[in-house]
Amino acid sequence: MRTLLSVLFVPLFWAAAAAAQSVAPIDTLFRAVGLPDVLEIMREEGREYGATLEDDLFPGRGGPRWAAAVDTIYDLDRMQAGMRSAFDEALAAEDLAPMISFFTSDLGRRIVALEVSARRALLDKSVDAASREALTDMIAAEDPRLELLRAFSDANELVETNVTGAMNANYAFYTGLATGGAFADGLTEEEILTDVWSQEAMIRDDTEEWLFSYLAMAYQPLSDTDLERYIAFSKTDAGQALNRGLFAAFDQMFVAVSLALGQAASQFIAEQEL
Repeated sequence: MRTLLSVLFVPLFWAAAAAAQSVAPIDTLFRAVGLPDVLEIMREEGREYGATLEDDLFPGRGGPRWAAAVDTIYDLDRMQAGMRSAFDEALAAEDLAPMISFFTSDLGRRIVALEVSARRALLDKSVDAASREALTDMIAAEDPRLELLRAFSDANELVETNVTGAMNANYAFYTGLATGGAFADGLTEEEILTDVWSQEAMIRDDTEEWLFSYLAMAYQPLSDTDLERYIAFSKTDAGQALNRGLFAAFDQMFVAVSLALGQAASQFIAEQEL
């Protein structure tokens, strides 16, 4: 479930300080960490994932109705509103100033351009494949940059949090299928949990491969010193709080999206069985 796995810390340079003073700090941060842009990318990933679901679950039977259902579920305004609300709730007790300061700094602006550019590029399957091949070469050559990428991942708990988020989303998807009547004999909560846990190793392997191929491509132009500064911020109280807030908000959004996808897909599966 690529669109459900690929939740990353993707900041984006927003605007001048004078403009930032005219909006609430949470809105400044919402834009500064790139959420409007990353949600647009995720909408495109979601549309592609919707096509994959049709191919896997009811090939050739979705048509315009399924495409319309997927577009509704991945409605950008709805996603942004839900994410903004969850983000605000997750960071309500935190000091946002150091977060905003880092991601509107010169280094933050450069990181932004690299991260967003790489994330958009990976919408192209050929780029995704090339990035994975490049990672394989780095591992074979024991490239020292991998140690910094692992340090960044560890500081933000990217593997564990993404795996957990993916499994939560999978559980929600199966729940949507079950409550929507996709399974003639029904499906118990225990059966759903067993199936989701059976996928843990596969999800972990896919997460690690995608994550490190993405990080290697995005940060390739950064010096080791710049990447070390990014890691240092990630380890601060502000960096840790922001990372927790981002993942909490994304997890809430993905669970809602996955449940809706499962419920919508169940209707097409039921029609196929009839």
